[in-house]
Amino acid sequence: MSRRAGQPMSDRPTLGARLMKLLGFLVLITAILAMAFRAPDRPLESLIVRWGAPPSDFLELKLPGGQTQLVHYRDEGPRSDTTPIVLMHATLSSLHTWEDWVKTLGTTRRVITLDLPGFGLTGPSPLGDYSDEAYEQFLQLFLAKLEINRLVLGGNSLGGEIAWLYTARHPEQVSALILVDADGLDVPSPTVPRGARMPDWAPLHQLIGVFLPRPLVDRGIRGMYGDPTKVTAALVDRHFELTLREGNRVALAKRLAQRDPGAHDALLDKIKVPTLILWGGKDPIIPVEAAERFHRAIPGSQLRIFRELGHLAQEEDPVSTVQAADKFLHSL
Repeated sequence: MSRRAGQPMSDRPTLGARLMKLLGFLVLITAILAMAFRAPDRPLESLIVRWGAPPSDFLELKLPGGQTQLVHYRDEGPRSDTTPIVLMHATLSSLHTWEDWVKTLGTTRRVITLDLPGFGLTGPSPLGDYSDEAYEQFLQLFLAKLEINRLVLGGNSLGGEIAWLYTARHPEQVSALILVDADGLDVPSPTVPRGARMPDWAPLHQLIGVFLPRPLVDRGIRGMYGDPTKVTAALVDRHFELTLREGNRVALAKRLAQRDPGAHDALLDKIKVPTLILWGGKDPIIPVEAAERFHRAIPGSQLRIFRELGHLAQEEDPVSTVQAADKFLHSL
């Protein structure tokens, strides 16, 4: 074993010393990250004033096993509408994503929007289950609580996946379906490696529940828009603050670990209701290929691609997208 001339063997760094130096460096980096990006959970009460004011409402939903889930929702438009429109949001979003749609549709239709378990002011599920089946069961319980037996069902991304899965399994309840950049198919993503999943590892979930760099949220939302210049500080605030709702970050990690794209593809041919498919041509998460697969699989479906929009098409250009939805609904 060689050594540099003039350097006594005892002066050479031992493996243990090098490991301690590396450990010290890691501790220092962690401390810096903690000071810069540590973002403590925010209790529900601190968020309601800004994000849960009227027309927002809350209800307690009884879950299997006797536990309850607090649900944040809005029920707007004429109650005389016997077939309300129910709209569900994407992962990391909330019912606020549909506000501009509701302003248009709510003049003549009853429109219900809600925060899904794990997101927005609804917060984490007490069951810790964020599988597709758990969301389907949650929606069934929610509709029963509001005594809704017949509805138009729509959703974006995660919400779209729940919508088409629910329609396939409960055809007697759904009169029409609206999918906006819907998730659920096993389609190669431009930005998410095929088969990539969040490890279902509790320490990692807890770490995610501690840190949240606001610049990362800002960059993430801009990346989902076809035109990033449309993203405002207020929009970033909304996503950032609602993600900090107590328990939401751990819930997000669990949902990503439990996500199973392609698991329900065989159910698509069971969807027989009038279906409108809206898609952003610049969606970096779910490509237009998925829209075309939905269109081929659902008989008689209508497909409209907005070439310049991204993943949150209903939010990025609410005017054009809601016009398409309104025209579709008037054709039924």
